Amino acid sequence: MSDSHTSNPLFNEQPVGVIGSGNFGTVIANLLAENRNVWMYTRRQEVVDAIENARLHRGQQINPRIKAVTDLAEMARNCTLIFPMLPSKFFRDAMQQMGPHLTPAHILIHGTKGLDVQLPQFEAHDIREFKLGLHQVKRMSQVIAEESCVLRIGCISGPNLSGEISKHLPAGTVIASRFNEVIEEGKAALRSDRFMVFENNDLVGVEMAGVLKNILALGSGMVTGLGLGENARALMITRGWRELMRLGELFGSDKNAFMGLAGIGDMIATCSSPLSRNFDVGFRLAKGETLAQIIASMDEVAEGVNTVKTAMALIRHFGIHSPLIKSFHLVLFEDVPIKDAIKQLLSHKHGPDVDFL
Repeated sequence: MSDSHTSNPLFNEQPVGVIGSGNFGTVIANLLAENRNVWMYTRRQEVVDAIENARLHRGQQINPRIKAVTDLAEMARNCTLIFPMLPSKFFRDAMQQMGPHLTPAHILIHGTKGLDVQLPQFEAHDIREFKLGLHQVKRMSQVIAEESCVLRIGCISGPNLSGEISKHLPAGTVIASRFNEVIEEGKAALRSDRFMVFENNDLVGVEMAGVLKNILALGSGMVTGLGLGENARALMITRGWRELMRLGELFGSDKNAFMGLAGIGDMIATCSSPLSRNFDVGFRLAKGETLAQIIASMDEVAEGVNTVKTAMALIRHFGIHSPLIKSFHLVLFEDVPIKDAIKQLLSHKHGPDVDFL
C-alpha cells in the first residue's frame, strides 16, 4: 500500500462495484482497487473461485482488494458507486436484474461501447432493407435510466486498450455525465499516477464517439490487412470521421466530444493497434477468413460489427450519405468481397474536404 493510498480519505470506505469480468472490466477493477476496495460481479461461480484462489483472471493479476461476487442485489446493497462493464447484448438484461435493487442514491458509470437495439430479431428482416428509427436504438445511459430509478449516470470512454493498461502502461480516459458529482466521484475512484481522468458534460457525445469509432477500427483493419498503405488508411479514417460525426448529431451529440479522448484519442488507438478487437476483425476479413469464423474464435465481443449493422439501418431510415459505412456493411453482411466494395467506394463523387465543422 502506498502512502498516497493510506492518506486518501476514500480508502477503506464503501467498496466500488464493477459489473462484468471481461478484459476491460478486470482492468477497471484493478485500477479502482488502487484507491478503493472493489466488488467485481461475474455470473459464473468458477470465475469467482479462480479469482479468489489464484488471484489471476484473463491473464491479469487480481489486486487483493478485489472481491468477486455473483449476486447483483448484494452488490447494490453494498456499493453506491458502480461501473457496469458489459457487452451491449448483455447490458439490458443485467440492468433489469439489478434495477429493482438500485435507488436514486446510486451512481452508475458504464464503459460499454455499443448500442441497445429494441428489435433483436435482425435476422427476421432482409438485412439489405432493414431500417431503424432513433426510438429503437438506445445508448447504455438510456438503458440504465429505463431499467432503474438511477438518475446520476455517466460513462467512461477513451483510448483504453486493456492489454496495455493491464501491463501498467500509462493511459488516460474521460468520464462524462450531466452531473458534476458523478464526474468527481468517478475521477476520485479511478485516477492514479498511471491513469489520467478527464471530464466532459456531454454524455451523449462521449458515448456516441466511443461507440461509432469502432466502425473505423474495422475499416482500418481491412485496409491494413489488404496492404493498401498508410495513405489509403488516412483517407479512410478522415473521410469516415465525417460520417461518424453526422451520425452522432442524429443522437444530439456535440461535435466537440468527437475531438477529445473518446473520439480522436480512441480512434487513433483502435485504428492502429492489433490489440483492438475491431481492428483484428477487419484485418482477418482482409486475409480471407469469414465473419462467422472470426466471431466463433473470439472470446469477447467486437462491438463494431453490430454497430455497423445498426448504423446502416439508421442511415437508410434518415437518408444519410455514408458511402464508407455502406461499404463496410456490404463486406460484413452482404457477402461482397472487400476489393469490390473498395472499387464501389472509389467511384463516388468527391466533394468538399471539410464540411462537417
